Amino acid sequence: MQHQQQQRAQSRQSTINGEIVIVQSHKQPGSGKSASLRLYSCAEVDPTETGEGKMSSQTNLKCGKTKTSNGEKTRTYHVKFYVESSFGIPGAFVIRNQGKHRFFLQSASFETHSNQMIQFDCHSWVYPSQKTKKFDRIFFSNTKYLPNQTPQGLMKLRNKELISLRGDGGGERKEWDRIYDYDYYNDLGNPDKGPEHERPVLGGSELHPYPRRGRTGRPPSNADPLTESRPHTTNLDIYVPLDERFSPKKQSEFTSNSIQAALWFLIHEVKFVMQKDSNHFESFDEIHDMFSDNQNQVIGGSLKEKLKAMVPNELFKDITHAIKTPLKFPVPQMIAENEFAWKDDEEFGRQMLAGINPAQIRSLEVFPPQSKNGMVSSIEPSHIEHNLEGMTLAQAMNNWRIFILDHHDYLIPFLRKINTKDVCTYASRTLLFLKSDATLKPIAIELSFPGFAEGQEISWVFTPARQGEAAALWHYAKAHVAVNDTVYHQLVSHWLHTHAVVEPFIIATRRQLSGMHPIHWLLDPHFKDTMHVNALARSMLINSGGILEKTLFSAELSMELSAELYKEWRFDEQALPADLLKRGMAIEDPDPDNPTGVQLLFQDYPYGSDGLEIWSAIQAWVTDFCMLFYTDDESVRSDEEIQAWWSEIQNVGHGDKSSETWWYHMTSREDLIKALTTLIWIASALHASVNFGQYAYAGYPLNRPTLCRRFIPEEGTFEYAEFLKDPDKYYLNMLPERVEMTLGIALAEAVSRHTSDEVYLGQRPSSLWINNEEVSHKFEKFNQELRNIEKRIEEKNTNPELNNRRGRAEIPYMLLYPDTSNVESRGGITGKGIPNSISI
Repeated sequence: MQHQQQQRAQSRQSTINGEIVIVQSHKQPGSGKSASLRLYSCAEVDPTETGEGKMSSQTNLKCGKTKTSNGEKTRTYHVKFYVESSFGIPGAFVIRNQGKHRFFLQSASFETHSNQMIQFDCHSWVYPSQKTKKFDRIFFSNTKYLPNQTPQGLMKLRNKELISLRGDGGGERKEWDRIYDYDYYNDLGNPDKGPEHERPVLGGSELHPYPRRGRTGRPPSNADPLTESRPHTTNLDIYVPLDERFSPKKQSEFTSNSIQAALWFLIHEVKFVMQKDSNHFESFDEIHDMFSDNQNQVIGGSLKEKLKAMVPNELFKDITHAIKTPLKFPVPQMIAENEFAWKDDEEFGRQMLAGINPAQIRSLEVFPPQSKNGMVSSIEPSHIEHNLEGMTLAQAMNNWRIFILDHHDYLIPFLRKINTKDVCTYASRTLLFLKSDATLKPIAIELSFPGFAEGQEISWVFTPARQGEAAALWHYAKAHVAVNDTVYHQLVSHWLHTHAVVEPFIIATRRQLSGMHPIHWLLDPHFKDTMHVNALARSMLINSGGILEKTLFSAELSMELSAELYKEWRFDEQALPADLLKRGMAIEDPDPDNPTGVQLLFQDYPYGSDGLEIWSAIQAWVTDFCMLFYTDDESVRSDEEIQAWWSEIQNVGHGDKSSETWWYHMTSREDLIKALTTLIWIASALHASVNFGQYAYAGYPLNRPTLCRRFIPEEGTFEYAEFLKDPDKYYLNMLPERVEMTLGIALAEAVSRHTSDEVYLGQRPSSLWINNEEVSHKFEKFNQELRNIEKRIEEKNTNPELNNRRGRAEIPYMLLYPDTSNVESRGGITGKGIPNSISI
């Protein structure tokens, strides 16, 4: 009888075979029971336990096989599960790490008895259960469901997982936690180090509104209960949830690149100290020598001691290896072909269209320019009329031929404080004329700072000159404009408008959209590494005494300035067509065959031209995707997870903007498509356009200085006599000091690098794929369109009639070149490629 019962039980059982892929490290799951797995059924519910899906038998990871691909070692484990014949398709699995060390789970796949392959993207760390006090880590399959379509066996699991991810809002987060919550930017200051390190809390107030960041829960500082305490040393291990942490390969590369940049900076710092050089560079040749292939390296005990003080102890062991590597700054593209291109007026104008801050220029609507408070610019018609190719001012304005780079209104209120810090900063307005060959010629620069009386300003206007004193003063004025533009680029165009504004979307997505949700799948690659990068930025870049405070003229006011400009931020205006219309760089196009709905004022605007093509491709892909899952507007309105997601973004993540009326209502497929297209554009193409050209343009500090130490000299002063005696020396003394300049170069070099695990727009690792043939077809269509765009960009860059594509510096515009063919990422400074996410 017992034998017959066993036979009947076996006849009701089947097997599911699988593969588990773990990234190889020196600490792996061992044999035996160090890691165990069980599968959840989609359809079958276990009524005797929790009401969750039925579970398979348990199996353990053992006897894995190692292989190396693209420089990364992985270990693959083959597993077998026994399930009842009615088990059906596995929709999730749980893994328990019973060993002593964490491991990085890359992917999993299981083949059912009917030969159906079920894929799981994991890409996350799994910590020992003895540390986390939580036994099981859940992963969902790549089959996606809207909430009301969730299979019965997964319904409770879906809700349970979301509740776990939200946490309870309390306690200090530990490295093994996987909890998402919000906090203010209350961790930028370090008042325990002294009053000079006090910084205001950003977010939660009318004075300093700001997007929210991921909560770490560290205790308050001793000196200020509103400010979160900070580690005593630079901490590269600041908390981010497990799924947001760098992969082992990325962590290794980031550490190596950081040490390399720090060493390069310290070599020059020690060199300057040992040689007792002036704080300023003495000649242009001396600056050029920084990019020579034959640097005399100064590596010794003092260098090691300085570095040891800068980095955590666990990183110091990497120094011995790193300092054996030849250290040199590569020659930036800015001077690679033409070392004097940075001085050229047309190149100065071209960079406003094709440089690293190409979304600030706008068409001039009213002459003379006016401030929001009604104060009128001191630029007069006589300053510019002789530079309009024979046109009158009225004709030039009516034909939309005059443009402005405006760094005036937002800077004026800060200048009194800024200029007490041994820097000399103006607020600037630069007028440019669109020539008949579509190049931009700067025709006037107004430099201003506050006068002695409230509301009063003192201004100077400079116009182009070819020779003599006027030419030198014009050159100085351009340097002050470049300084303004550099700071705006770093704090606003780059940090605020990409890094900071995207983080609340990531947190809301993890908290409100289940891993089973198709929109979670759509967005997931566009969030890769962003929270980790932002946490590191708060630790080293934007914090009190951080790199940006050391290099930018805004110094300790930097993040306050950023918060001031967040007041003007609107999510709907981050859509590229809306942005171009707002800036008067495009007009509405009624042609129904034009998916962007806009037409550029002139086609030789590389950022606008390439950007609209990328925007259209993203919009088409998002539209195709959403139409597959949402049959009508009601299906959007009834999606409880999407509604909770959008509500939390408005009311919590961007809570200081909660009362704004411009938010999409999220009551239609159109609303959803607009929001998702804009978000993906920001995380991918917009960030690529402002980040990966930094070394090409800002790596040569004379092209984009970060601050000025001297004002432009006025006639009759001692400074003017000094200027007349040696204009070049005056200019070099006006620029950042050696240490500031070198630190800025090292930063530009580090952040311009692609890592070798980069995944570009139009790409997905095979393990990430979704179990949906229609989606696969639509994605291939998206990929093909990006390839077509690449060909068109290459053609535009070789078109001799498009002068702004290369300029005097001979830098082809490739910052919005998708680089979809870069399957095995080579990494490094390439000056092209659109990563899916803000990953550096």
